[in-house]
Amino acid sequence: MSTARHHAEWLSLLEISGPFLSMPVLLRAFPQGLDALDADLKRDVRAVYEEWLDNQGGLRADPAIHAAWAKWVLQRVLEFPAEVLRDADALGERFQVFVAEHGEVVAPDFAVVEPDDPATARLLVQIVPPSQGLDKRLREARWSASPATRMMTLLHATGVRLGLVTNGEQWMLVDAPKDNTTGFISWYAELWLDEDVTLRAFRSLLGVRRFFAVAGDETLEALLAASADDQQELTDQLGAQVRAAVEVLIQALDLADRDAGGALLAGMAPQALYEAALKVMMRLVFLLSAEERGLLPLEDPFYAQCYAISTLRAQLREAADQGGEEVLERRHDAWSRLLATFRAVHGGIQHDRLTLPAYGGSLFDPDELPFLEGRPAGTFW
Repeated sequence: MSTARHHAEWLSLLEISGPFLSMPVLLRAFPQGLDALDADLKRDVRAVYEEWLDNQGGLRADPAIHAAWAKWVLQRVLEFPAEVLRDADALGERFQVFVAEHGEVVAPDFAVVEPDDPATARLLVQIVPPSQGLDKRLREARWSASPATRMMTLLHATGVRLGLVTNGEQWMLVDAPKDNTTGFISWYAELWLDEDVTLRAFRSLLGVRRFFAVAGDETLEALLAASADDQQELTDQLGAQVRAAVEVLIQALDLADRDAGGALLAGMAPQALYEAALKVMMRLVFLLSAEERGLLPLEDPFYAQCYAISTLRAQLREAADQGGEEVLERRHDAWSRLLATFRAVHGGIQHDRLTLPAYGGSLFDPDELPFLEGRPAGTFW
């Protein structure tokens, strides 16, 4: 498996809302893939997690065992020593925030601090009951905001960028950069046992070494900041490329319309034509991203050869190298393949050689833009 595919795999197993780490940054920080796990740690995680699960699922759930499980993960899995992992008693009021409009104090249960400067926190940690969803309203509290929202508020008020919220099962990293979009990234303890690459990601990104044993530009905060820069640059480049591609497609449609004596685009307003071309580009960007992240079966030779967008360009280039660019100007099979892929994503495929679920939605609906298939408006695919 390539390193990029390795990173795409574990990213696909996380629950991510908002910005997170970009692929170029991951490849620079982890060129050989995520840090490996030793067998003893995996065995210990399974044993302690199952003990916690048995207790919390029983008739007499012990809050002390719940707290002990969370602290064990911080100390054993993430390896935070006592000199940097301070509990609420040691922190005092240092990172507490009073939310005046709700009359409530929000405070961390733990903070990861600089060993030589306990007033500087790198990570704030909050532990909530096992039954409390991290995105659900907090029960029996003056301020009913979810734990995720409360952590975001705490981070913004204290100036600390990173927070970790857990109910024992879900472990949510909250990335709240100043004047930028907050990201919420969740790991699940149950999945650590079945897909240990997620445990590797959790430990590689949130472990003590990522905070204190790497260069300043390799810390988790720095990686997230670099990813934001990459994503902005990528967005700008993609916008320019999409605009150029829309122009090329409109020119090609106009040429096809002239060859058809004006029948292809009859009655279509210029604005509608532009919106249709833009939707085609959105479809292509979506498919390229989905294939890169392993969300479509690119590993299936049949899909890769006959449907995949990411392999189509190489196949067309090979045909051009063998027969010349003029050959491509007289071929139309690539467009038919695009239309078939659009239909496949929308309606699914159930066949002995290839199965694909139907994703539906309006973006890939063939009847949204029937003229792209050479059909008149009002017809149905």
